[in-house]
Amino acid sequence: KISIKRNQEGKSYVDGINKVDIDVEDKAAGLAQLEAVMVAAARARSVATTKMNAQSSRSHSVFMLHLCGSNEESGTIVEGALNLCDLAGSERLDRSGAGSDHKRLKETQAINKSLSSLGDVFTSLANGSKHIPFRNSKLTYLLQDCLSGDGKALMFVNLSPTIESSNESLCSLRFAQRVNAVELGKATKHVQYSSKQGSGRR
Repeated sequence: KISIKRNQEGKSYVDGINKVDIDVEDKAAGLAQLEAVMVAAARARSVATTKMNAQSSRSHSVFMLHLCGSNEESGTIVEGALNLCDLAGSERLDRSGAGSDHKRLKETQAINKSLSSLGDVFTSLANGSKHIPFRNSKLTYLLQDCLSGDGKALMFVNLSPTIESSNESLCSLRFAQRVNAVELGKATKHVQYSSKQGSGRR
């Protein structure tokens, strides 16, 4: 099972997975490495056929790109992370037919529960609550850095154009409305200094 933990600096990470270094000197080699990572991740993602979708994502997917830049003259080192999260869509069991399969049913329940937890986080952020329920799901716990004072977030909501899916589209729009009410504020810039300039962080 995947375990989400916090490191000594208070950042979220997934315990037990590999971090792959991408070649930034050789562009062709770096892109090939990146493509290999994406292919491996796509193979690992659970996908199944339902009555609503021939290739239904049965899990969320989070791609984390850790970046580090340095300035040799000033000795400053800047670090950051880009998280690309593809959320599996919420499902109605009567339409997807997932309720007839025990495995698909558990997947649907897990997806809907994590999306509900994400909605609770957005509501708490929009209301300026002192306690934000990031720990209520692995998804929100992993995305805590993106949705707190350390980062910025951008969300795209995909809608189905069919009349049959109007109820799901309306729910998605309401979810987007909750997200739109959130103001994360100014992102925090993390700067380190090389040993030549002395150590520190601001």
